[in-house]
Amino acid sequence: MSVQLNIGVISLLLLFTSTAKAQSDVFDVVAEYGAKADEETDLRQPLLDAWKEACESTTPSKIVIPEGTYLLSQAALEGPCKAPIELQVQGTVKAPVDPSAFKEPNWVVFNRLDQFTVSGGGVFDGQGATTWGKNDCVKNKYCATLPINLRFNFVSNAMIQDITTKDSKQFHVNVLGCKNISFLRFSVSAPEDSLNTDGIHIGRSDGVNITNTIIKTGDDCVSLGDGSKNVIVHGVTCGPGHGISVGSLGKFQDEQPVAGVQVSNCTLTNTQNGVRIKSWPASYPGTASDMLFEDITMNNVGNPILIDQQYCPWNQCNLKLPSRIKLRNISFKNIRGTSSTQQAVKLICSSGLPCEGVELADIDITYSGPEGPATSQCTNVSPKLSGKQNPSACSSPA
Repeated sequence: MSVQLNIGVISLLLLFTSTAKAQSDVFDVVAEYGAKADEETDLRQPLLDAWKEACESTTPSKIVIPEGTYLLSQAALEGPCKAPIELQVQGTVKAPVDPSAFKEPNWVVFNRLDQFTVSGGGVFDGQGATTWGKNDCVKNKYCATLPINLRFNFVSNAMIQDITTKDSKQFHVNVLGCKNISFLRFSVSAPEDSLNTDGIHIGRSDGVNITNTIIKTGDDCVSLGDGSKNVIVHGVTCGPGHGISVGSLGKFQDEQPVAGVQVSNCTLTNTQNGVRIKSWPASYPGTASDMLFEDITMNNVGNPILIDQQYCPWNQCNLKLPSRIKLRNISFKNIRGTSSTQQAVKLICSSGLPCEGVELADIDITYSGPEGPATSQCTNVSPKLSGKQNPSACSSPA
Protein backbone atom coordinates (compact mmCIF):
# COMPACT_ATOMS: atom_id res chain seq x y z
CA MET A 1 0.00 0.00 0.00
CA SER A 2 1.17 3.53 -0.67
CA VAL A 3 -0.47 6.21 1.43
CA GLN A 4 1.75 9.16 2.33
CA LEU A 5 1.24 12.17 4.58
CA ASN A 6 -0.05 14.85 2.25
CA ILE A 7 2.38 17.61 3.23
CA GLY A 8 1.84 19.26 -0.15
CA VAL A 9 -1.87 19.72 0.46
CA ILE A 10 -1.26 21.14 3.93
CA SER A 11 1.47 23.50 2.68
CA LEU A 12 -0.76 24.69 -0.14
CA LEU A 13 -3.62 25.37 2.24
CA LEU A 14 -1.33 27.22 4.64
CA LEU A 15 -0.05 29.31 1.75
CA PHE A 16 -3.63 30.03 0.70
CA THR A 17 -4.45 31.02 4.28
CA SER A 18 -1.55 33.45 4.60
CA THR A 19 -2.30 34.95 1.18
CA ALA A 20 -5.96 35.39 2.06
CA LYS A 21 -5.01 37.13 5.30
CA ALA A 22 -2.74 39.55 3.48
CA GLN A 23 -5.40 40.56 0.97
CA SER A 24 -8.63 40.09 2.87
CA ASP A 25 -11.51 42.40 3.63
CA VAL A 26 -12.26 42.18 7.37
CA PHE A 27 -15.78 41.91 8.78
CA ASP A 28 -15.80 42.33 12.56
CA VAL A 29 -19.04 41.04 14.11
CA VAL A 30 -18.71 43.36 17.12
CA ALA A 31 -17.43 46.58 15.57
CA GLU A 32 -19.61 46.43 12.46
CA TYR A 33 -22.61 44.22 13.22
CA GLY A 34 -23.44 44.84 16.88
CA ALA A 35 -22.52 41.49 18.39
CA LYS A 36 -22.08 41.55 22.18
CA ALA A 37 -19.82 39.34 24.25
CA ASP A 38 -22.24 39.24 27.19
CA GLU A 39 -23.29 35.55 27.02
CA GLU A 40 -26.91 36.71 26.64
CA THR A 41 -27.24 38.45 23.27
CA ASP A 42 -27.57 35.96 20.41
CA LEU A 43 -24.62 36.11 18.03
CA ARG A 44 -26.66 34.52 15.25
CA GLN A 45 -27.88 37.55 13.31
CA PRO A 46 -24.65 39.55 13.47
CA LEU A 47 -22.74 36.48 12.33
CA LEU A 48 -25.14 35.76 9.46
CA ASP A 49 -25.08 39.41 8.37
CA ALA A 50 -21.28 39.44 8.35
CA TRP A 51 -21.22 36.11 6.52
CA LYS A 52 -23.61 37.35 3.82
CA GLU A 53 -21.43 40.34 3.01
CA ALA A 54 -18.19 38.40 3.17
CA CYS A 55 -19.55 35.62 0.99
CA GLU A 56 -20.62 38.14 -1.65
CA SER A 57 -17.17 39.71 -1.74
CA THR A 58 -15.18 39.08 -4.92
CA THR A 59 -11.90 39.37 -3.00
CA PRO A 60 -10.72 37.18 -0.09
CA SER A 61 -12.56 38.03 3.12
CA LYS A 62 -12.23 37.40 6.82
CA ILE A 63 -14.96 37.40 9.47
CA VAL A 64 -13.67 38.09 12.98
CA ILE A 65 -15.31 37.05 16.25
CA PRO A 66 -13.14 38.98 18.74
CA GLU A 67 -12.09 37.83 22.21
CA GLY A 68 -14.92 37.46 24.71
CA THR A 69 -17.70 34.97 25.38
CA TYR A 70 -20.74 34.88 23.11
CA LEU A 71 -24.05 33.01 23.03
CA LEU A 72 -24.96 31.51 19.66
CA SER A 73 -28.33 29.83 19.22
CA GLN A 74 -27.52 28.21 15.87
CA ALA A 75 -25.95 29.18 12.54
CA ALA A 76 -25.79 27.67 9.07
CA LEU A 77 -23.07 29.40 7.05
CA GLU A 78 -23.92 28.72 3.45
CA GLY A 79 -21.93 28.79 0.23
CA PRO A 80 -20.83 28.85 -2.41
CA CYS A 81 -18.99 32.14 -1.90
CA LYS A 82 -17.39 34.28 -4.59
CA ALA A 83 -13.85 34.23 -3.15
CA PRO A 84 -11.83 32.53 -0.41
CA ILE A 85 -13.31 33.13 3.03
CA GLU A 86 -11.94 32.80 6.56
CA LEU A 87 -13.77 32.65 9.87
CA GLN A 88 -11.41 33.81 12.59
CA VAL A 89 -12.75 32.88 16.02
CA GLN A 90 -10.74 34.56 18.76
CA GLY A 91 -13.32 34.25 21.54
CA THR A 92 -15.49 31.53 23.04
CA VAL A 93 -18.83 30.78 21.41
CA LYS A 94 -21.35 28.93 23.58
CA ALA A 95 -24.39 26.89 22.58
CA PRO A 96 -27.68 27.00 24.50
CA VAL A 97 -27.65 24.56 27.40
CA ASP A 98 -31.21 23.33 26.80
CA PRO A 99 -31.30 20.78 23.94
CA SER A 100 -34.95 21.65 23.23
CA ALA A 101 -33.65 24.91 21.73
CA PHE A 102 -32.54 22.90 18.67
CA LYS A 103 -35.08 21.77 16.09
CA GLU A 104 -32.42 19.86 14.15
CA PRO A 105 -29.23 18.06 15.25
CA ASN A 106 -27.09 21.03 14.18
CA TRP A 107 -25.37 23.87 15.97
CA VAL A 108 -22.77 25.43 13.63
CA VAL A 109 -22.92 24.21 10.04
CA PHE A 110 -20.66 25.03 7.09
CA ASN A 111 -22.29 24.16 3.76
CA ARG A 112 -20.93 23.96 0.20
CA LEU A 113 -17.79 26.04 0.58
CA ASP A 114 -14.52 26.09 -1.36
CA GLN A 115 -11.22 27.63 -0.18
CA PHE A 116 -12.40 28.03 3.39
CA THR A 117 -10.46 28.52 6.64
CA VAL A 118 -11.44 28.46 10.31
CA SER A 119 -8.73 29.80 12.65
CA GLY A 120 -8.07 32.15 15.53
CA GLY A 121 -7.46 30.06 18.65
CA GLY A 122 -11.09 30.25 19.78
CA VAL A 123 -13.51 27.76 21.32
CA PHE A 124 -16.87 26.30 20.31
CA ASP A 125 -18.50 25.19 23.58
CA GLY A 126 -21.52 22.93 23.15
CA GLN A 127 -22.38 22.98 26.88
CA GLY A 128 -23.49 19.37 26.67
CA ALA A 129 -22.98 18.12 30.23
CA THR A 130 -26.69 18.02 31.11
CA THR A 131 -27.51 15.84 28.08
CA TRP A 132 -24.94 13.04 28.31
CA GLY A 133 -26.80 11.04 30.93
CA LYS A 134 -29.79 10.80 28.58
CA ASN A 135 -27.82 9.48 25.61
CA ASP A 136 -29.23 5.95 25.75
CA CYS A 137 -29.20 5.15 22.04
CA VAL A 138 -30.33 1.58 22.66
CA LYS A 139 -33.64 2.46 24.31
CA ASN A 140 -34.49 5.73 22.59
CA LYS A 141 -33.46 8.00 19.73
CA TYR A 142 -32.72 10.99 21.93
CA CYS A 143 -29.01 10.98 21.13
CA ALA A 144 -29.67 11.15 17.37
CA THR A 145 -31.57 14.41 17.75
CA LEU A 146 -28.91 16.20 19.77
CA PRO A 147 -26.87 18.88 17.99
CA ILE A 148 -23.38 18.27 16.66
CA ASN A 149 -21.00 21.14 17.45
CA LEU A 150 -19.47 21.58 13.98
CA ARG A 151 -20.74 20.15 10.69
CA PHE A 152 -18.76 20.43 7.47
CA ASN A 153 -20.99 19.47 4.53
CA PHE A 154 -19.59 19.38 0.98
CA VAL A 155 -16.65 21.62 1.85
CA SER A 156 -13.54 21.57 -0.36
CA ASN A 157 -9.99 22.84 0.02
CA ALA A 158 -10.41 23.82 3.65
CA MET A 159 -8.16 24.30 6.67
CA ILE A 160 -9.42 24.21 10.25
CA GLN A 161 -6.54 25.16 12.52
CA ASP A 162 -5.93 26.31 16.10
CA ILE A 163 -9.57 25.81 17.11
CA THR A 164 -11.09 23.95 20.09
CA THR A 165 -14.44 22.22 20.27
CA LYS A 166 -15.57 21.21 23.75
CA ASP A 167 -18.46 19.51 25.51
CA SER A 168 -20.62 18.85 22.47
CA LYS A 169 -24.05 17.37 23.10
CA GLN A 170 -23.38 14.76 20.40
CA PHE A 171 -20.45 14.38 17.95
CA HIS A 172 -17.98 17.25 18.10
CA VAL A 173 -17.23 17.32 14.35
CA ASN A 174 -18.99 15.66 11.42
CA VAL A 175 -17.32 15.72 8.00
CA LEU A 176 -19.63 14.73 5.13
CA GLY A 177 -19.06 14.86 1.39
CA CYS A 178 -15.87 16.89 1.77
CA LYS A 179 -12.74 16.97 -0.38
CA ASN A 180 -9.27 18.08 0.70
CA ILE A 181 -10.06 19.25 4.22
CA SER A 182 -7.40 19.47 6.93
CA PHE A 183 -7.52 19.77 10.71
CA LEU A 184 -4.26 21.16 12.09
CA ARG A 185 -3.51 21.79 15.77
CA PHE A 186 -7.17 21.12 16.42
CA SER A 187 -8.45 20.26 19.90
CA VAL A 188 -11.41 18.27 21.18
CA SER A 189 -12.21 18.41 24.88
CA ALA A 190 -14.89 16.45 26.75
CA PRO A 191 -14.85 14.11 29.77
CA GLU A 192 -14.77 10.33 29.59
CA ASP A 193 -18.46 10.03 30.56
CA SER A 194 -19.71 12.19 27.67
CA LEU A 195 -21.61 9.55 25.70
CA ASN A 196 -21.74 9.58 21.89
CA THR A 197 -19.35 12.52 21.61
CA ASP A 198 -17.05 11.28 18.83
CA GLY A 199 -14.19 13.70 18.24
CA ILE A 200 -14.05 13.82 14.44
CA HIS A 201 -16.38 11.61 12.40
CA ILE A 202 -15.73 11.28 8.67
CA GLY A 203 -18.10 9.97 6.02
CA ARG A 204 -18.13 9.93 2.20
CA SER A 205 -15.16 12.29 2.03
CA ASP A 206 -11.93 12.17 0.00
CA GLY A 207 -8.69 13.66 1.26
CA VAL A 208 -9.06 14.34 5.00
CA ASN A 209 -5.95 15.20 7.03
CA ILE A 210 -5.97 15.29 10.84
CA THR A 211 -2.56 16.42 12.08
CA ASN A 212 -1.03 17.38 15.44
CA THR A 213 -4.40 17.22 17.16
CA ILE A 214 -5.40 16.46 20.75
CA ILE A 215 -8.69 14.63 21.33
CA LYS A 216 -10.15 13.92 24.77
CA THR A 217 -13.70 12.61 24.66
CA GLY A 218 -16.19 9.91 25.65
CA ASP A 219 -16.42 8.03 22.34
CA ASP A 220 -14.16 7.44 19.32
CA CYS A 221 -11.43 10.05 19.01
CA VAL A 222 -11.57 9.65 15.22
CA SER A 223 -14.18 7.52 13.46
CA LEU A 224 -14.34 6.72 9.76
CA GLY A 225 -17.68 5.84 8.21
CA ASP A 226 -18.41 4.49 4.77
CA GLY A 227 -16.98 6.33 1.77
CA SER A 228 -13.93 7.60 3.67
CA LYS A 229 -11.02 7.71 1.21
CA ASN A 230 -7.44 8.93 1.43
CA VAL A 231 -7.55 9.79 5.12
CA ILE A 232 -4.41 10.74 7.05
CA VAL A 233 -4.42 10.70 10.87
CA HIS A 234 -0.94 11.80 11.96
CA GLY A 235 0.42 12.98 15.28
CA VAL A 236 -2.88 12.63 17.13
CA THR A 237 -3.00 12.31 20.92
CA CYS A 238 -6.12 10.38 21.95
CA GLY A 239 -7.49 9.76 25.44
CA PRO A 240 -9.80 9.40 27.14
CA GLY A 241 -12.03 7.95 24.47
CA HIS A 242 -12.77 4.77 22.55
CA GLY A 243 -9.73 4.94 20.27
CA ILE A 244 -9.32 5.44 16.52
CA SER A 245 -11.91 3.45 14.59
CA VAL A 246 -12.84 2.47 11.07
CA GLY A 247 -16.54 1.71 11.15
CA SER A 248 -18.82 0.40 12.21
CA LEU A 249 -19.50 -0.77 8.65
CA GLY A 250 -22.28 -2.71 6.99
CA LYS A 251 -25.29 -1.56 8.96
CA PHE A 252 -26.94 0.18 6.00
CA GLN A 253 -27.50 -0.74 2.38
CA ASP A 254 -25.36 0.76 -0.40
CA GLU A 255 -22.50 1.90 1.82
CA GLN A 256 -19.51 3.17 -0.14
CA PRO A 257 -16.03 1.56 0.13
CA VAL A 258 -13.43 2.71 2.64
CA ALA A 259 -9.98 2.90 1.05
CA GLY A 260 -6.60 4.52 1.63
CA VAL A 261 -6.31 5.14 5.38
CA GLN A 262 -3.06 5.91 7.21
CA VAL A 263 -2.88 6.31 10.99
CA SER A 264 0.68 7.10 12.12
CA ASN A 265 2.73 8.62 14.93
CA CYS A 266 -0.22 8.64 17.31
CA THR A 267 -0.37 8.15 21.08
CA LEU A 268 -3.38 6.61 22.82
CA THR A 269 -3.68 6.74 26.60
CA ASN A 270 -6.32 5.08 28.83
CA THR A 271 -8.69 4.49 25.91
CA GLN A 272 -11.24 1.67 25.70
CA ASN A 273 -9.75 0.54 22.40
CA GLY A 274 -6.66 1.26 20.37
CA VAL A 275 -6.81 1.10 16.57
CA ARG A 276 -9.77 -0.92 15.40
CA ILE A 277 -11.85 -1.88 12.39
CA LYS A 278 -15.42 -2.94 13.11
CA SER A 279 -18.28 -4.27 11.03
CA TRP A 280 -21.66 -5.69 11.94
CA PRO A 281 -22.54 -9.37 11.64
CA ALA A 282 -25.31 -10.09 9.14
CA SER A 283 -24.21 -6.89 7.42
CA TYR A 284 -24.92 -5.50 4.01
CA PRO A 285 -22.01 -6.11 1.58
CA GLY A 286 -19.11 -3.68 1.30
CA THR A 287 -15.33 -3.31 1.29
CA ALA A 288 -12.59 -1.67 3.35
CA SER A 289 -9.04 -1.85 2.06
CA ASP A 290 -5.53 -0.39 1.99
CA MET A 291 -5.14 0.66 5.60
CA LEU A 292 -1.89 1.25 7.50
CA PHE A 293 -1.57 1.69 11.27
CA GLU A 294 2.06 2.52 12.03
CA ASP A 295 4.32 3.97 14.75
CA ILE A 296 1.67 4.04 17.45
CA THR A 297 2.17 4.15 21.23
CA MET A 298 -0.41 2.54 23.52
CA ASN A 299 -0.53 3.50 27.21
CA ASN A 300 -2.89 1.27 29.25
CA VAL A 301 -5.20 0.76 26.28
CA GLY A 302 -7.96 -1.85 26.02
CA ASN A 303 -7.83 -4.00 22.86
CA PRO A 304 -4.82 -2.15 21.38
CA ILE A 305 -5.07 -3.86 17.97
CA LEU A 306 -8.57 -4.96 17.02
CA ILE A 307 -10.42 -6.20 13.95
CA ASP A 308 -13.95 -7.01 15.03
CA GLN A 309 -16.30 -8.31 12.34
CA GLN A 310 -18.77 -9.40 14.99
CA TYR A 311 -19.30 -5.88 16.32
CA CYS A 312 -22.55 -5.91 18.28
CA PRO A 313 -22.44 -3.40 21.15
CA TRP A 314 -26.02 -3.91 22.32
CA ASN A 315 -26.32 -7.69 21.79
CA GLN A 316 -29.15 -7.27 19.30
CA CYS A 317 -27.47 -8.96 16.33
CA ASN A 318 -27.71 -12.28 14.55
CA LEU A 319 -24.20 -13.57 15.18
CA LYS A 320 -24.95 -16.72 13.17
CA LEU A 321 -24.81 -14.70 9.95
CA PRO A 322 -21.32 -13.44 9.06
CA SER A 323 -20.33 -9.93 8.13
CA ARG A 324 -20.28 -9.28 4.40
CA ILE A 325 -17.70 -6.52 4.62
CA LYS A 326 -14.55 -7.63 2.78
CA LEU A 327 -11.37 -6.47 4.53
CA ARG A 328 -8.05 -6.59 2.68
CA ASN A 329 -4.57 -5.07 2.67
CA ILE A 330 -4.37 -4.00 6.31
CA SER A 331 -1.03 -3.47 8.08
CA PHE A 332 -0.22 -2.95 11.75
CA LYS A 333 3.44 -1.89 12.10
CA ASN A 334 5.61 -0.76 15.00
CA ILE A 335 2.89 -0.66 17.62
CA ARG A 336 4.15 -0.76 21.19
CA GLY A 337 3.15 -0.03 24.76
CA THR A 338 0.84 -1.48 27.39
CA SER A 339 -2.61 -3.06 27.29
CA SER A 340 -5.30 -2.85 29.96
CA THR A 341 -6.82 -6.11 28.67
CA GLN A 342 -5.14 -9.49 28.22
CA GLN A 343 -6.05 -9.76 24.52
CA ALA A 344 -3.63 -7.20 23.15
CA VAL A 345 -4.12 -8.33 19.55
CA LYS A 346 -7.51 -9.55 18.40
CA LEU A 347 -8.23 -10.19 14.72
CA ILE A 348 -11.77 -11.52 14.37
CA CYS A 349 -12.59 -11.67 10.67
CA SER A 350 -15.71 -12.82 8.87
CA SER A 351 -16.30 -16.54 8.38
CA GLY A 352 -17.99 -15.71 5.08
CA LEU A 353 -15.28 -13.36 3.81
CA PRO A 354 -11.97 -14.00 5.61
CA CYS A 355 -9.58 -11.04 5.78
CA GLU A 356 -6.87 -10.91 3.10
CA GLY A 357 -3.47 -9.28 3.15
CA VAL A 358 -3.28 -8.58 6.89
CA GLU A 359 0.21 -7.84 8.22
CA LEU A 360 1.63 -7.69 11.75
CA ALA A 361 5.14 -6.21 11.97
CA ASP A 362 7.15 -5.21 15.04
CA ILE A 363 4.43 -5.54 17.67
CA ASP A 364 5.48 -5.12 21.31
CA ILE A 365 2.54 -4.80 23.72
CA THR A 366 2.67 -5.99 27.32
CA TYR A 367 -0.02 -6.76 29.88
CA SER A 368 0.58 -7.19 33.60
CA GLY A 369 -2.83 -8.29 34.88
CA PRO A 370 -3.58 -11.31 37.05
CA GLU A 371 -4.60 -13.55 34.12
CA GLY A 372 -1.06 -13.75 32.81
CA PRO A 373 0.83 -12.22 29.89
CA ALA A 374 -0.77 -10.61 26.83
CA THR A 375 -2.34 -12.86 24.19
CA SER A 376 -3.05 -12.65 20.46
CA GLN A 377 -6.11 -14.15 18.77
CA CYS A 378 -6.73 -14.72 15.06
CA THR A 379 -9.99 -15.95 13.56
CA ASN A 380 -10.56 -16.36 9.81
CA VAL A 381 -7.25 -14.65 9.03
CA SER A 382 -3.63 -15.73 8.49
CA PRO A 383 -1.55 -12.59 8.91
CA LYS A 384 1.87 -12.06 7.40
CA LEU A 385 4.39 -11.74 10.26
CA SER A 386 7.69 -9.91 10.52
CA GLY A 387 9.90 -8.45 13.22
CA LYS A 388 9.11 -8.72 16.90
CA GLN A 389 5.83 -10.37 17.90
CA ASN A 390 4.96 -9.74 21.53
CA PRO A 391 2.55 -11.29 22.24
CA SER A 392 3.28 -14.24 20.02
CA ALA A 393 1.03 -13.81 16.99
CA CYS A 394 -2.19 -15.85 16.88
CA SER A 395 -1.19 -17.78 20.01
CA SER A 396 -4.58 -17.66 21.71
CA PRO A 397 -7.25 -20.19 20.69
CA ALA A 398 -10.01 -18.80 18.48
